[in-house]
Amino acid sequence: MHAVSEKIKGLMKHTSSALAILGVLLTLSFTASGLGRPVSNGNAADPSKRLSHGVLVPAPAMSVARAAHTATALPDGRVLVAGGFVEKGSARAAEVWSVDAGRFTALPPMVATRHSHTATLLPDGRVLIAGGSGEGATTLAAAEIFDPATNSFASTGPLLAARANHIAVLLDDGKVLIAGGVGPGWDFLSSAELYDPATGRFLSTGNMSVARESHVGVRLLDGRVLIVGGHRGRRADITIHASAELYDTSMGVFTRAGDMRTRRHKHDAVLLPDGHVLVTAGSDERDERGMYDSSELFDPKMATFIAGPQMKLARHKHAGTSLVLPNGLVLISGGAPQAEVYDPHARTFAVVAGAARMAGQFSAVAPLTGGRALITGGYGNGGGPRSSTWLYWP
Repeated sequence: MHAVSEKIKGLMKHTSSALAILGVLLTLSFTASGLGRPVSNGNAADPSKRLSHGVLVPAPAMSVARAAHTATALPDGRVLVAGGFVEKGSARAAEVWSVDAGRFTALPPMVATRHSHTATLLPDGRVLIAGGSGEGATTLAAAEIFDPATNSFASTGPLLAARANHIAVLLDDGKVLIAGGVGPGWDFLSSAELYDPATGRFLSTGNMSVARESHVGVRLLDGRVLIVGGHRGRRADITIHASAELYDTSMGVFTRAGDMRTRRHKHDAVLLPDGHVLVTAGSDERDERGMYDSSELFDPKMATFIAGPQMKLARHKHAGTSLVLPNGLVLISGGAPQAEVYDPHARTFAVVAGAARMAGQFSAVAPLTGGRALITGGYGNGGGPRSSTWLYWP
């Protein structure tokens, strides 16, 4: 331990980068146990080789405490963090995480104040930010584009229908499917629209079979989009869906798929390398008191769901916080104080190491190079919106 301390002291004298110190700590402290050892892609193809579950370590805080924001990995390696709700109202503030600097840098404000919006990386490297809730519980039709080349925001669109808590999925042709959500006056929406980056306009497309909020959408390997779960109505009038549907991009229509085994909303879903879709957790009408620790898998060939393994932690309000890592594991980072990983070969979940006590709910995550991930903000676990961030190391 004395040798470890001397190495850390030496680093502190010669660098101001917190990440450099962190890297040495990880190397010295975790390599022996296997937690910090790099994992090759070949391990994912050979289930006989044991994969590291990784570790979570604290990272420098954001400049703004936020939840229901977005985090988008940019082509240049930075991460754009935009909007969210703060202690009072919504944020126009945006910032970028730089891996090289190991910290956040403030950006000029967005065009509109918003939370519960979507952010979609376009094929040309720009980011579409659409809808959400603004000041005074206003539901927004406003959309804007972030250009990483100029670090600036500019209006585009607007949406055909004001909406928040919708889904946005990049399609194979470069357009973006926007579907569902809640409109002004708690109008739950079944409508969908397409954003065309070439024209900067939104176009109408077919409607979903039911209105959905707190649902998820995943693009399948064949280009179709799976829409799963969610709810319509609120409080005593809420209806939580087990239903799922598929959007056909060539026809512009939705068709019903098989139902999930469990009605769920405020869950997440992610496409696995073999083409199946992993659906995780969520909750029933009781919200936090009715959180699930169950999972299920969607088979796109049969358009049906099968039961998945039990998760280690119940979680909800974690849509968009699941990532497929280069080693084949799936990181589920939101909705609970600790993250966990899913091994598709072993069909098991495992809690990620580290002393993390994350906010969990309505946090946002983005992938980094080397199989790492940046987890930002959220609320819950005894507090409101947080500025804290965490790094996942494989």
